[in-house]
Amino acid sequence: MSRPAPALRPNSAPAPDRTSTYLESLQILERMHRLLLDLIKDEFERLGRDDLTPVQALILYNLGSSEVSAGELRSRGIYQGSNVSYNLKKLVQMGYVSHERSEADRRSIRVRLTETGQQVRDIVAELFARHADGLEMSGVLDDPPLEQVNLQWRRIERFWTEQIRYIY
Repeated sequence: MSRPAPALRPNSAPAPDRTSTYLESLQILERMHRLLLDLIKDEFERLGRDDLTPVQALILYNLGSSEVSAGELRSRGIYQGSNVSYNLKKLVQMGYVSHERSEADRRSIRVRLTETGQQVRDIVAELFARHADGLEMSGVLDDPPLEQVNLQWRRIERFWTEQIRYIY
């Protein structure tokens, strides 16, 4: 008995296996995050700064000009293999972050960048701006447009969030 031919997409290529494509996307996302940390590490090494880990620099970048709790900060970024509370404690000890108890909830600690922390944030922001410029000049951000890629990632993020909520 013969099997039916796979459905063809408009460009005559067979439809991709969605599970394999999804798993490949997850692997790419993981590798990109590790590469992001390597890029930050290389930038700080180039500048002769060895006092911060790439994760700590990323935490400072994500903290920005806000004053937030550790929980809020954790939701702003990916800190692979790290403990945000531990890193915040180290960043306070090194003078990059200041902290104080929240007036509204005395159990909560609010954190913000010091001037030194802002300098690190600026270094990371400049690194990211250089990368954006390079990617723009190379045309990498055009096909598909990065806005469309981000829209797709936000949809996946929303789906994952709903799955977590559904479990509990």
